[in-house]
Amino acid sequence: MSLDERLLAILACPQDKGPLLYLGDDGGLYNPRLHSRYRVQDGIPVMLIDEAEHVDDAEHAAIMARVAADGIAPTFPAHTA
Repeated sequence: MSLDERLLAILACPQDKGPLLYLGDDGGLYNPRLHSRYRVQDGIPVMLIDEAEHVDDAEHAAIMARVAADGIAPTFPAHTA
């Protein structure tokens, strides 16, 4: 089960309020700025800061390579100051 596009368009990291990368229900939602992953359980994103999984540098590099290879876009465009 994948997340609805309308939901993805508004999902932001609860910690830094920035966009996330949706890696599928098995990969969750990933914040590359904080190296944090939020799981998706039964089609529902678990967006609790205390429940986020920290990703080490090696896994971060693997995730970012997958993002580049699969053309995964952020949940919404990041705003620049």
